[in-house]
Amino acid sequence: MNLEAYFKRIHYTGSTDVSHATLRDLQQAHLFAVPFENLDIHIPRPIIVDEAAIYDKIVKHGRGGFCFEQNGLFSWALRALGFDVQLLEARVYNADRGAFGNPFEHLTLLVVLEQRYLVDVGFGSGFIAPLRLDDPSIQVQPVGRFRITHDDAWGVYHAQLVGEDELQPGYRFSLTPHDLHEFVAACRFIQSSPDSHFTQKRICSLALPDGRISLTEHKLIRTWLNGDREETPLRNETEFHAALAEHFNIHIQTRPPQRLT
Repeated sequence: MNLEAYFKRIHYTGSTDVSHATLRDLQQAHLFAVPFENLDIHIPRPIIVDEAAIYDKIVKHGRGGFCFEQNGLFSWALRALGFDVQLLEARVYNADRGAFGNPFEHLTLLVVLEQRYLVDVGFGSGFIAPLRLDDPSIQVQPVGRFRITHDDAWGVYHAQLVGEDELQPGYRFSLTPHDLHEFVAACRFIQSSPDSHFTQKRICSLALPDGRISLTEHKLIRTWLNGDREETPLRNETEFHAALAEHFNIHIQTRPPQRLT
C-alpha cells in the first residue's frame, strides 16, 4: 500500500494517528472521493477480489467499485496506518422478500479503538462516520439516523436516510473475522448471475458533503441533505457517458445491461 498515493486519490491531508477522529475523517474522505459503482460488469471486465488489483483500479486509474473493492482497499489502508481492523461478512436485507440475503454478499468492517466501531465505505448510501457497535441507541448523522442491534453472534445495521419514514434493516453481519479471499465466490456470483441486481443495471453514485449524486440507466439524480431532489433524464448512451465523465471523472465505455440466462 502506497499511502501517499491513496491519500492523494481521496484528497486526504489530515492526521494519520490511530484515533477515532482520523478514522472518521478517512471514512468521509474516501466516501466523498471514490464512487460506488458496478461499471466493469457492463464493459464487461472481471472484478478481481485482490488487493493489488483493487489498488490499481481505484488508486491508479481513478475508478470506484462495490463493497469487496471499496472496503478491501480501505481496510488495507487502515492496517497500514496501524488500525485494528477486521473484515466481516454481511447479508443484505431484501425488503421485497422480507429476508436477509446470501452469505458473504456484502463486506463490511469492524475497527477496534477504545471501543468497537462498524465502518463501511462500500454500501452506497449509508452512514458517513463510524458507528458505535455496542451502543443500542439511535446514532444521528447529517445523512440520517442509524442503529445497531445484536442477536447472539450477529449484528443488524438499521438505517433511516434523509427523506425516509422509518428505520429499516440494511444488513445482518457476523462478528467472525474473515480474509479477503473468502469473498471471491460471492463476488463472482454477484457480477455474473442474472439474479444479481448488479447485472441488471448500471450504477455510479458518490456521496457529497451536502448530499449525493447518482447515475442510473436513464437519469442523473442529485439529492441534498435538506431533502431536495433533482432528476435529469438521459436520452441515450452518449448522454449517459457524458454524465459519467463530467460528474465522476470516469472515462470508459460501457453497454446497457445484457439479458443473462
